[in-house]
Amino acid sequence: FSGLSNGPLMKRQQEFYLSLFCSTQPDLNWENEDCRKAIYESAVGYWLDHGVDGFRIDVGSLYSKVVGLPDAPVVDKNSTWQSSDPYTLNGPRIHEFHQEMNQFIRNRVKDGREIMTVGEMQHASDETKRLYTSASRHELSELFNFSHTDVGTSPLFRYNLVPFELKDWKIALAELFRYINGTDCWSTIYLENHDQPRSITRFGDDSPKNRVISGKLLSVLLSALTGTLYVYQGQELGQINFKNWPVEKYEDVEIRNNYNAIKEEHGENSEEMKKFLEAIALISRDHARTPMQWSREEPNAGFSGPSAKPWFYLNDSFREGINVEDEIKDPNSVLNFWKEALKFRKAHKDITVYGYDFEFIDLDNKKLFSFTKKYNNKTLFAALNFSSDATDFKIPNDDSSFKLEFGNYPKKEVDASSRTLKPWEGRIYISE
Repeated sequence: FSGLSNGPLMKRQQEFYLSLFCSTQPDLNWENEDCRKAIYESAVGYWLDHGVDGFRIDVGSLYSKVVGLPDAPVVDKNSTWQSSDPYTLNGPRIHEFHQEMNQFIRNRVKDGREIMTVGEMQHASDETKRLYTSASRHELSELFNFSHTDVGTSPLFRYNLVPFELKDWKIALAELFRYINGTDCWSTIYLENHDQPRSITRFGDDSPKNRVISGKLLSVLLSALTGTLYVYQGQELGQINFKNWPVEKYEDVEIRNNYNAIKEEHGENSEEMKKFLEAIALISRDHARTPMQWSREEPNAGFSGPSAKPWFYLNDSFREGINVEDEIKDPNSVLNFWKEALKFRKAHKDITVYGYDFEFIDLDNKKLFSFTKKYNNKTLFAALNFSSDATDFKIPNDDSSFKLEFGNYPKKEVDASSRTLKPWEGRIYISE
């Protein structure tokens, strides 16, 4: 998926270009001022002139490289390719480039509208995140970090699954926003995007019994966290990974390249291939790239007419009620719950969106995800059961001022005074 490439023209000239991703995506030379100006004009200026007021900046931490493009250090002797991160990630001029692009935006926009930028920044220390998002530095409005979505995968190879516990995910998830505490920085919160599998399959329970309730639990969690909330298409429906697809149906270039490499090096029936296929069933990016499911209409779930052929296969889940039309009609659907979750978040945005001083409660608990956060004289307490078993919890200091404000079970089924959570139950209490 990465390395030096030489296409037909380059082969004739015996030259090479750097491509950190696929061979049809050469990295541009950001050291060249004319190149940067052309990028700003074509990728930003054109759209600003047409009224666009928000930009997602792809792989925004990979533009500045160490001069000379030195070889990456050998970290994994069993791999042909090594990570280029030491020489390409958060490079020596990266902040200069983002400040320059930010200045370009401010100079271009004359009507006073605010322009939002969110950078895909992969991995960064808290200090580096603060450099990117400090309002006083004029770089980015906010950023996407991968700490919580990388949990359970090897840092050497994404498609090598490793065991993890709920504690690991709690800590990684908090890395999304804890760094902004007491600063002029800002953060994002998300579980899904075009590069991630479906969160219910990944972090909940996508079985027919628990898909809906665990999907609602993830909604409760996200609605309580500090930062700008992103909900990806299909996430609001409780979409899940597609099931039992042969590798031939996957279209992600990353999957195809790694499949071919493992097949060539280890064989199609090897243990390495078995682990790879197990991994893509859980974390392939293709799970998020199936067409949006609008109805039960065959064969394309209402995305396109019956004679059309979408760019990718449909997830069979549209036949099982995971589609917009069915979920609008179902008062207990994940879609209708998301509407309630967003209403709750907006009604209490001071502490949900802007809350600070996040603290874990019972961090080592393998089933319970609980925490507090504050805003002025308010305290929010969340108790979330990430298991199929009933789980007990405690109100901080047994404080009677905490009032149950939101949860994912119907109110008539919840005893607010009970300190036992049902399977996949989440509750949010607020004290003033």
